[in-house]
Amino acid sequence: MKKLPPDPSRRTLFKAIGALGATGATSGLLSACNRSPGLDRASLTFTEVPHGLDASHHLPEGYRADVLLRWGDPIEAGAGVFDPEGLTAAEQQQRFGYNNDFIAFMPLAEDAGPGDGDRHCRSDSSKRGLLCVNHEYTQPHLMFPGYNDEYSATRGVSAEHVAIEQAACGHAIVEIEKTPAGWQAVLDSPYNRRITLGTEMDIVGPAAGDPRLQTAADPSGTRVFGTVGNCAGGKTPWGTVLIAEEGFGGAFQGDPDAIADPVEARNHHAFGIAPDNRNWGDHDPRFDIGVEPHEPNRFGWMVEFDPYDPESRPRKLTTLGRFEHEGFTLACKPGQPVVAYGGDDDEGQFVYRFVSAEAYRPGNHRANRNLLTAGTLFAGQFNADGSGRWLPLIFGEGPLTPENGFRNQADVLVDVRRAASLLGATPMDRPEDVETNPVNDCTYVMLTKNKRRGADDTNAANPRPRNAAGHVLEIVPPGRDGERDHTSDIFRWHTFLLGGNPNAEDPNERGAYGQQVTGAISPHGWFANPDNVAFDHAGNMWVATDGCEDFGFHDGLWAMATEGELRAAPKHFFGCPQGAEVCGPEFTPDGTTLFIAVQHPADGGRSSFDNPMHRWPDNDPALPPRPSVLAISRKDGGVVGS
Repeated sequence: MKKLPPDPSRRTLFKAIGALGATGATSGLLSACNRSPGLDRASLTFTEVPHGLDASHHLPEGYRADVLLRWGDPIEAGAGVFDPEGLTAAEQQQRFGYNNDFIAFMPLAEDAGPGDGDRHCRSDSSKRGLLCVNHEYTQPHLMFPGYNDEYSATRGVSAEHVAIEQAACGHAIVEIEKTPAGWQAVLDSPYNRRITLGTEMDIVGPAAGDPRLQTAADPSGTRVFGTVGNCAGGKTPWGTVLIAEEGFGGAFQGDPDAIADPVEARNHHAFGIAPDNRNWGDHDPRFDIGVEPHEPNRFGWMVEFDPYDPESRPRKLTTLGRFEHEGFTLACKPGQPVVAYGGDDDEGQFVYRFVSAEAYRPGNHRANRNLLTAGTLFAGQFNADGSGRWLPLIFGEGPLTPENGFRNQADVLVDVRRAASLLGATPMDRPEDVETNPVNDCTYVMLTKNKRRGADDTNAANPRPRNAAGHVLEIVPPGRDGERDHTSDIFRWHTFLLGGNPNAEDPNERGAYGQQVTGAISPHGWFANPDNVAFDHAGNMWVATDGCEDFGFHDGLWAMATEGELRAAPKHFFGCPQGAEVCGPEFTPDGTTLFIAVQHPADGGRSSFDNPMHRWPDNDPALPPRPSVLAISRKDGGVVGS
């Protein structure tokens, strides 16, 4: 690719990160993803929200935020009023789950019903749809009375509370409609359902049926009950939803060193399984590795399901590898293989890409629904000169051989972290959301932080030791805007921004953004710890954060242009209540509604069910703080952000 000359408008950013001395970081601002000069932040005209930290959420003037769904809200008619102290597992199955994360809005066609996914896929309705929401994890000390702190609420939870927790995890599919009074759930919808740890699922792909996935309850290794640790996800143009299994290791207890098989002992250590994890295994033996050492291998995958068919069974896609998935998002072009990007959300882990074996055929949903079951998974290598390469994770190639402990492709996919490391993939600073901008066709990687990185362990793509504030990378496949070849094994990469305060004294903590010296960024425009990302129709980037409270202000949502004069110059759009983070930003097709998930409000310190930090969003003394989905819109009905 032709190297572009430096853009004078970004020289201030070079100054801010010059002290880092990382070639890849400084060259990163010579973006090869430039579009027309008019594509800038002109559409982001909202009045900026100031940094702050209190028990409320905050929006720009002229906007409203409606609480659409909260933990415990009924998703089935007849479920009744939420009573947190009278909650049972059976009741929780009929209610919205805990700690909402990823959101997918799936439009509903007016003339189609359940099972008619083809017609629903052609709909661009922004007034009726299915809201598909992950429920990542539970916090008993905030859900139930009697637990003083987070530790006591993981080691001594009763069987009844464990059953409620398991019913509160997973995913929710809820029909919603836009009414004159705002968005509302349709409680008698035939689409509404919960996916929990009791939901039967198929295991498909190269690892399905492998001995390492076989258990006493499932000797076939092809059926599993449930999903857990569901963080981010993705959507497909053939009408299915992808949900990630991230922090699954914390659901299992036991001593890996007591496992007879050293391969599985190493495997369990890698995902944080330990004797002092939460005590689910005391009441549900499959979560005790001493009882069933292979059960954890059936988690850590991406799960695909059809929200338009309530009778369909989800499936775990072993083609996409087993690790702490933040999510996988797709780049689909007619007649070409599908490309999916994802990150492994842990310090020193990797960015991944999947390329399907078959081509995407628009409109042929039956054929497209097998695209993610066969193909090649790659791990990213980010070189110091700004070049990059995708390294194929294929059994028998390079070090992925029996001599290094791999029996077959199933082993490569079950132990994909070790495989990627052996290939020479670049260890990253907690790669979380990885998404492709539909306007400039470049892919962006949210790198949340890595406080474990030492001064002698930095690399060009991760230039800061003890990276407390995180950063964002831009991946540029070969080609031009709209015509980039995501299937190519080579790419260019750039540092889009460095999180943190641009006025920090320590250069290793100093944030770097577009045009900061000329005043394009206000004192409230900087942020830290980028986590989730979404793009609007103009190609603007919307970044949700997880960790700004360490810097003295709330987490929230920031918007910025990806090109033009105001590239990488954030504006602060939304602020969370204390203790919470924003997850899963999702726009309706017409851009007039932005859904966000506010997760773990009032978490921190000695906050508990009995003595919470605050009681957002209800502010009712009879109710605890409740994770909630908000529907944000302009009061005049216009496009959000404009």
